[in-house]
Amino acid sequence: MTGMPAVLSVELPGIPLFRRGKVREVFDLGDQLLLVATDRLSAFDVVLPNGIPGKGIVLTQLSAFWFEWFAERIRSHYLTTELPESFDAYRTLLEGRSMLVRKAERIAVECVARGYLAGSAWAEYRATGMVAGVRLPSGLRESERLPEPLFTPAIKSDTGHDENITFDALVRQVGQEVAEQLRARTLEIYLAAERYARERGLIIADTKLEFGWLDGEIVVIDELLTPDSSRFWDAERYQPGRPQPSFDKQFVRDWLIASGWNQQPPAPALPPDIVEKTAEKYREAYRRLTGRPVPYLDVRER
Repeated sequence: MTGMPAVLSVELPGIPLFRRGKVREVFDLGDQLLLVATDRLSAFDVVLPNGIPGKGIVLTQLSAFWFEWFAERIRSHYLTTELPESFDAYRTLLEGRSMLVRKAERIAVECVARGYLAGSAWAEYRATGMVAGVRLPSGLRESERLPEPLFTPAIKSDTGHDENITFDALVRQVGQEVAEQLRARTLEIYLAAERYARERGLIIADTKLEFGWLDGEIVVIDELLTPDSSRFWDAERYQPGRPQPSFDKQFVRDWLIASGWNQQPPAPALPPDIVEKTAEKYREAYRRLTGRPVPYLDVRER
């Protein structure tokens, strides 16, 4: 990897900021939004002081790949990654890490599909034998494939962490019909993507989706099946009963835990080797899933 700097913030004078997330800056263009994925990285719900160079490009390009792959089956807010001429002054900063989307009304629920027992689901299962109100067979091991994929909705709690809720709780929040649509579309996306990824040697253990209202219809919004929103495992190295090597910020989490950090702000800066390994894992996920180099990154480094 070259010494390209991480893009940690984006300012576009004259273009109003719609909102700032942990990773994305969202700009208001009227009936459209400009989503710009920075190279910021969060772990344990805290944004780290140094980012992962090129990460935002991988997130944008992989989301665009999936939005286009699903286009005939699942409607989304996605329009294009091509920037209009009006953004020429910012093209060097924005190109590759930006997408234009339709403005949708977000449904305030994290929609999670889980095909394997990992992360918070594994912790909940060990404590209760259930995941999001669904009782699972006894004796399951960490990372084991579930009898069938689960839909486990989540909401933001007062502490800022995602909190798993039951399907009945989701019904109380959004209504029966909307809850059933969210479940059906989440599982449809997960099952189709999981089959596709397996053919390319990757397991999608779980993924987090967001939906919104657009023209009276529920559509997929934000990002789709990226290393920030999904657990990607190497199918050849998969072995239930333990944590799996993954194509995401695993190196970061492991290093932070070993450092003794108390998971409260401020977070420590990451050493260069952890940044390098994490950047390569993000890129490898893109290459494995799409079968092509990462635009704007791999070509730049030849």
